Amino acid sequence: MKMKEVYQKLFEFEPQLDKLIEFAIKEDLGEGDITTNILIDEQTKAKGLIIAEEEATICGIYVVKKVFEKLDPQAKFKANFDDGDEVKKEDVVAEIEGKARALLSGERLALNFLQHLSGVATLTRKFVQEVKDTQAQIMATRKTLPLLRGLQKYAVVVGGGLSHRLRLDDGILIKDNHLQIAGEIKKAIKQAKAKAPEKMPVEVEVESLEELKQALEAGADIVLLDNMPAQQLKEAVKIAKGKALLEASGGVKLENVKQIAQSGVDFISVGALTHSVPAITFQMHIHPV
Repeated sequence: MKMKEVYQKLFEFEPQLDKLIEFAIKEDLGEGDITTNILIDEQTKAKGLIIAEEEATICGIYVVKKVFEKLDPQAKFKANFDDGDEVKKEDVVAEIEGKARALLSGERLALNFLQHLSGVATLTRKFVQEVKDTQAQIMATRKTLPLLRGLQKYAVVVGGGLSHRLRLDDGILIKDNHLQIAGEIKKAIKQAKAKAPEKMPVEVEVESLEELKQALEAGADIVLLDNMPAQQLKEAVKIAKGKALLEASGGVKLENVKQIAQSGVDFISVGALTHSVPAITFQMHIHPV
């Protein structure tokens, strides 16, 4: 499946992506790139090479393409890798040829998107590799940067993870603060199941094995086990077997995710995939045509 099709299929994101890039260009350029406009003639053509500075799972190629096309509709863009591919240091990820002003003005914005999304995809793939011999699947959370959620969740999918909920209307997840207002677990689950859209599962967050038993008795479809140690997770798996899917959450790191997965849970949600991911370094070399 092509990059653009993946964006559209997963998130119907194309209109939002156009607006996001337009806002980002305006944020960076302001009234115009004064340095470039002073030094570079409007008709001067140039070619740019985007080069990886480290090994990574690439993500954001299509976004980079759209950045330069917004600045120069006649720009020629060649991707040497697709989203999800592994790149090595000094690999030429993409080539752009067009107006020199567009390449110079769009360089930092394009690289910012690419380095962040590749960081998300790369870290996700590392987590996925850690649990590959188990049944557990790695999921993102809603701990995303405002307005970048679609792109960040897409990068998680590129890295082999699952999106979880993209928005609050995507699924029912009863958390501790809901229960503080709505009442005890059984009551909240029964109310949610009675009013849930057809075929929408009801998930509830629990903090103990006793709360897990209450959730199962009330018919929860998925139970989120919050900050439970590995041994407690194993007990939860025994209790819930065949009754509900289990999601482990809280304190998940690369160092302990395999142990968590070996408990037998179905899903592991990792906020770090989107809220504190390290960026991947790229450079863009520009020279006149």
